[in-house]
Amino acid sequence: MKKALIGRKIGMTQIFDEKGAVIPVTAIEVGPCTVTQIKTVEQDGYQAVQLGFGEVKESKLTKPQLGKFSKGKLTPKKFLREFRLDSIEGLNVGDELKADVFEVGDKVDIQGTSKGKGFQGVIKRHGQHRGPMGHGSMYHRRPGSMGSTSTPGRVYPGKKLPGHMGTETVTIQNLEVVKVDVDKNVILVKGSVPGAKKSILKIKSSVKA
Repeated sequence: MKKALIGRKIGMTQIFDEKGAVIPVTAIEVGPCTVTQIKTVEQDGYQAVQLGFGEVKESKLTKPQLGKFSKGKLTPKKFLREFRLDSIEGLNVGDELKADVFEVGDKVDIQGTSKGKGFQGVIKRHGQHRGPMGHGSMYHRRPGSMGSTSTPGRVYPGKKLPGHMGTETVTIQNLEVVKVDVDKNVILVKGSVPGAKKSILKIKSSVKA
């Protein structure tokens, strides 16, 4: 059965294994997550579970959103995420899922929104090379030729140009869970994950494991 939770990135640190080797890890707060909706093939055309995470004031939500929570007699949640699982047996609306869903050694895929970097040039955005830095060069960090002259007289679609960078949905696959703290609802995952501190993450069993 696939496992899934919503988490909040705390930050990075390091731990030591039994042999004294340093392991860089990311600490993620993973719950408690409440099951807010169960979707079935008969009713919705596919099988999935919707989880809620984080408290929010009722005044911050619309009446349709409040109606969703009041129908299930649930406390309003700030973040809702949907996960398609192989099996939803044993899950009911109102159930709470915590860090003990995952175990040490589990492989997970973590999805988040990357850090925004604003408007960037082609060197930072696309990894292009700069021109000579001598004063006579007159060409240092510009994008380069825009295309042919009069024919077709336009820039082809897909040309790598300066523009907005970051704030994209990024998924890191096959990360290993190295520690689970059930009391604090925190897991430590080997390596880095997308997003800034306090950003919301989707954590689920690895597809390729």
